[in-house]
Amino acid sequence: MDTDVFRAWITDIATVIREQRDHLTQLDAAIGDADHGANLDRGFTAVAAALEADPPASPGAVLTLTGRTLISKVGGASGPLYGTAFRRAGKSLGDTSDVDLTALAAALEAALGGIQQLGAAKEGDKTMVDVLAPATSAFSKAVAEGQSAADALGALVAAAQAGAEATVSMQALKGRASYLGPRSVGHEDPGAASSALILAALRDAVLASP
Repeated sequence: MDTDVFRAWITDIATVIREQRDHLTQLDAAIGDADHGANLDRGFTAVAAALEADPPASPGAVLTLTGRTLISKVGGASGPLYGTAFRRAGKSLGDTSDVDLTALAAALEAALGGIQQLGAAKEGDKTMVDVLAPATSAFSKAVAEGQSAADALGALVAAAQAGAEATVSMQALKGRASYLGPRSVGHEDPGAASSALILAALRDAVLASP
């Protein structure tokens, strides 16, 4: 996986977030500030422009620029959380020009660690961690078992989608949604939903590469 694959991933994220902007906002309207979709759309549009203006030379640099841009352009909790995740992933990859599945697994684990450190959330709190933790675990396990890229990424996305769906029955314990108490039950967490979209875009970008 070279720099072009990672640029394609971020470009694909920008596209899918724009397509799903209203849906993400509707999810957030039920238990949050009703701005998740708009905030992420603005952020990833800015990221796509930044990548076009000054193309990074390595996969790690792509992710670092993505994280830095999100932190500067996206308000609320999602900007710092996603920004930290991408920056940690970029740092994990370093300057390497070609990323294998093991390095990608380590980068995803670093991203998850950054989010958990910043947001102090754990599985079951009804946040993006409920997607990222099981998805990262499933991917790392598949890679350690020597599964193909297609199978490992399939496991990543399947776990992500299941994690997002699982947030519907949870009561929110973090963020603005936690103020609703039991009324937060019955709604999918918007951060979990956007995390699942981001990981699906990663699968698509990798499998579409030559």
